Amino acid sequence: MSFDDDFSEEETETGSDELLSDDNLRLPEGASPLVRLHAIRAWLARRQYETRIEIGEAALTLQRLMEDEPQMTRIRRRERTGLMERVQQTQQEMEGAQQRLNTYEEAQALLDECITHTTQGERALVEYYLTLEDLLQSDDLPSAESIATPRQQALMDVQHRVEHVSAPHEED
Repeated sequence: MSFDDDFSEEETETGSDELLSDDNLRLPEGASPLVRLHAIRAWLARRQYETRIEIGEAALTLQRLMEDEPQMTRIRRRERTGLMERVQQTQQEMEGAQQRLNTYEEAQALLDECITHTTQGERALVEYYLTLEDLLQSDDLPSAESIATPRQQALMDVQHRVEHVSAPHEED
């Protein structure tokens, strides 16, 4: 019985996905374009998972705050205002997270399209990057004074990930 027999294929793939999705992943210069594509795909899956958790936590917080609402008639105006501000802030956080999740899902679909329509892995990476660039340009990137929308920030994060796994890193 070999060492590999102790692990199912699913556990091995999950472990490799965890490694490939790491924000600090450093692929060697000679890494296959397929490994690079898989690293982007694993990172997108991790981002979607983390964002879904963020949405769930915001929903729970919102539910708890709303449960406090019937008691609002008994609390002072200042406390009521504070509670309403927390409700509004939590709703905004939830909406932002939902926009990011939608963007990560869109980015995943775009990656799949680029892979489907391209026969070479390296070309798929380039096409994917350019597609993300087009989306960012069509969304009117914010100026230096303004803040990026959750969608724009997510697109920039995905584009940065493509740059990170596509560019060779020098060995330390």
